[in-house]
Amino acid sequence: MIAIIDYGMGNLRSVQKGFERVGRAAVVTSDPAEVRRAAKVVLPGVGAFEDAMAELARRGLVQPVLEAIDQDKPFLGICLGLQLLFETSHENGRHAGLGVLAGDVVRFALPPGYTVPHMGWNQLLIRRRAPILEGIAEGTQVYFVHSYHVVPGDAGVVATETDYHEPFCSMIWRGNLFATQFHPEKSQAEGLKILRNFAAL
Repeated sequence: MIAIIDYGMGNLRSVQKGFERVGRAAVVTSDPAEVRRAAKVVLPGVGAFEDAMAELARRGLVQPVLEAIDQDKPFLGICLGLQLLFETSHENGRHAGLGVLAGDVVRFALPPGYTVPHMGWNQLLIRRRAPILEGIAEGTQVYFVHSYHVVPGDAGVVATETDYHEPFCSMIWRGNLFATQFHPEKSQAEGLKILRNFAAL
């Protein structure tokens, strides 16, 4: 079973539909026991980092998330679900994340001519070919919408970068832990390949 964690933030149904389109059932749940039973776990999300951490804690979901990662279950973070894995976010102050990965979440600092949020289609620059990138070509266009990005403390976890004035980390990979700043479920055929690859792990 694939569990998509519902903590009240994010386009959960579109992620679920993405898995359905590649022939894989996924359950949207806020039940910690169901997350613990799942073979694979997805942490999606859009919105504010501080609110997301508060909701994960309020619903008793922090520990099941950490357990899934510690047990090396296939785990996919999407957008805010990537950022929450890091130690600290600087969105509207300074807020502690899940601390799975060393590093910070920072706002884009861009020259005139660049807009924040970074929104729309942009290229993947593949730095390490993670298993969920099977069949994804260098330069593949995927869909983004975000004002903050991660700065990993360990560059070794970076799987892809994307250029928006300067390169930023757009995907991490460590063991069975994967997380994307872009939205695979909104990235048409190429994004569905990523979901299919994850489901097949």
